[in-house]
Amino acid sequence: AAASAAVEETESPAPEDAGIAPVPALIAISVGLIIKFIVPCPAELTMQAWNLLAIFVSTVVGLVLKPVPVGAWAFMMLTFTLLTKTLPFTAALSALTNEVIWLIVVATFFARAFVKTGFGDRCALFFVKIFGKTTLSLAYGLQTAELVMCPALPSSTARAGGVFVPIINGLDKRSRSFLTACQLQGQNSNCNILLTASAQNFLCIKLAQEFGIGFTNPFNQWLLAAIVPCLVAIYVMPYIIYMLDPPEVKDTPEAPAKAAEALTAMGPLKNNDKKMLAALVVTISLWVFGTQLGISAVLGAMIGLSMLLASGVITWDDALEEKSAWDALVWFAILISMSAQLNALGVVAWLSSSVSTALAAAKLHWLGSFGLLHLGFYMLHYVMGSVGPNISNRHVLAHLVIARGMTG
Repeated sequence: AAASAAVEETESPAPEDAGIAPVPALIAISVGLIIKFIVPCPAELTMQAWNLLAIFVSTVVGLVLKPVPVGAWAFMMLTFTLLTKTLPFTAALSALTNEVIWLIVVATFFARAFVKTGFGDRCALFFVKIFGKTTLSLAYGLQTAELVMCPALPSSTARAGGVFVPIINGLDKRSRSFLTACQLQGQNSNCNILLTASAQNFLCIKLAQEFGIGFTNPFNQWLLAAIVPCLVAIYVMPYIIYMLDPPEVKDTPEAPAKAAEALTAMGPLKNNDKKMLAALVVTISLWVFGTQLGISAVLGAMIGLSMLLASGVITWDDALEEKSAWDALVWFAILISMSAQLNALGVVAWLSSSVSTALAAAKLHWLGSFGLLHLGFYMLHYVMGSVGPNISNRHVLAHLVIARGMTG
């Protein structure tokens, strides 16, 4: 979810031909029909489980091909699931109470406040002013700025689209390609260095807990595991890109001057900036020490958001205008509910066992199996741009890896 996706839009009448795109819809539906009527149901699974798998695959294919907006497609597939009595209503929408989904929604509202107050721009410009004398040092400055911002702004799209891309586009055009490449690569590591740097990280913790992995303090344990590889990647990658694809201009003496000029125009911290900072300090503190206080990550975020609303930094109308957040709440809840029911009905376990058996029959070393599974997961990113399908694939991948590890 992204703050930049929530810009104010002017409502316009739907065109006469608006509606479902027939070819993508036919493809998505056909895949499900093939699973349902042509592929035989395994003896290990019930017909209910097999029907749900067919619907789930059709849902995912539809999310990729987008015959209609993803929220609309997910809602239509939910309706079909209920119509065929594959799942009851409570099971089909069980994930509406999933804390991770609500954390993603609340994080989007935080991103709105960050961009609305201009505090994100202020932070990034500060580092440009300090580091921006050369193109390479400017890349390091932008990476450092995102590293500082990511604990309080758990949306990579909001950080990129709302803060860094506009700043990069305002610099010398001969440096933009290089800086964009550095920002893209660095963003991947910044998303992983802290638990709060990306809302989806909390889902990874939840999945790990499902496999029996316990956490006494998820925030600190995540940081301990990620800090070394992520910092190395964040600060080595710009130099590698610089060597492989050097920018057209090496020196950018105008960048610090432009940043200083922009900061001067912004003036000192305004009241809303200070209120937002206070809310962020409270929220991050609750994320770090929440385990000891008995406060979950989503509750900490809700407390911070309540502070922003009560202080007027953002309004409820601002929250309502975040269409991407409410859209994600609907289709993400539907997708995760289906995924959870597939797990409960034994489909994921059956798939894990089948793939594990096939890999074992191929007599691959467990490292080879591990690499092959990750390669497949990596390639899926090129057809699945939405986070929901990728999260579901990650869930299945985890089962496959663990199953293969047991037999390898």
